[in-house]
Amino acid sequence: MDLKQIGIVGAGTMGSGIAQVCAVAKFKVALVDVETAQLDRARQGIHDSLNRFARKDKLSESIESITDRITYSQDLSSCADADVAVEAVYENVDVKADTIQKLSRVVSETAVIGSNTSAISITALAAAAANPARVIGIHFFNPVPMLKAVEVVRGLETDDVTMDTTMAFIRSLGKQPIAVARDIPGFLLNRINLPSNLEAIRMVEQGVASIADVDLGVKLAFGRPMGIFELGDLVGLDVTLNACDAIYAETKDAKYLPPVLLRRMVKAGRLGKKVGKGWYDYGPDGSKQITPPMQPTKG
Repeated sequence: MDLKQIGIVGAGTMGSGIAQVCAVAKFKVALVDVETAQLDRARQGIHDSLNRFARKDKLSESIESITDRITYSQDLSSCADADVAVEAVYENVDVKADTIQKLSRVVSETAVIGSNTSAISITALAAAAANPARVIGIHFFNPVPMLKAVEVVRGLETDDVTMDTTMAFIRSLGKQPIAVARDIPGFLLNRINLPSNLEAIRMVEQGVASIADVDLGVKLAFGRPMGIFELGDLVGLDVTLNACDAIYAETKDAKYLPPVLLRRMVKAGRLGKKVGKGWYDYGPDGSKQITPPMQPTKG
């Protein structure tokens, strides 16, 4: 299948990142969101991100030629000509299923419909589509322009053509597809990663160590470029909570049960960098404050 046009629904951090890498790979991109303000933020964010790549001499063409491939719209019909349409909306099964249902009636019968969910069942989402065989999980990781791995998750009804087309599409972006043959809760990499993240939150909750020290230790000992709490703020605490809830709801495995502290943070509106406060506080320019808001209790 000769892929030329990509549709993306949801212009948040993930959607705008996917739009950027698709445009860099010379695809025409339609980026759709219901909010004009979110589209404006996406446009600026993509431009700023490309500027950072340009300063490091990592672009093969001008920023303008890349951004000219992206159109911004509030109308889902902008995705009508998409060969691959990816929903990157809020991590909620009802919102995602509704988006996939609408997309399946807009795009052609041969188009691939991907969900960028991190944990929700692809089979359940595909059930909302007009043709479940063309629905597949396409799970990018944050930050999308930097991370190479993309999970390609096969739902119960996903056919071979959809799987093969998606694997080829991910490779065309210069990324490495990780094939997930079974639609299990949390897929593959989050099943491995989330338990350690939740354990880190429990360590802070119990006063064992500070947020800053956990992050410093993880970076120095494990060679990670970002600490667990730094990355959690980038991903969004609400996204992490919803992913854990989705996995726990299906598995009832206690290691995926979110700590009380994570729930309290989300209820308090401390959702991460996107709102200026999460595990850390952030300045107006997005810079992380030196001291995180919580330190361990003295024991």
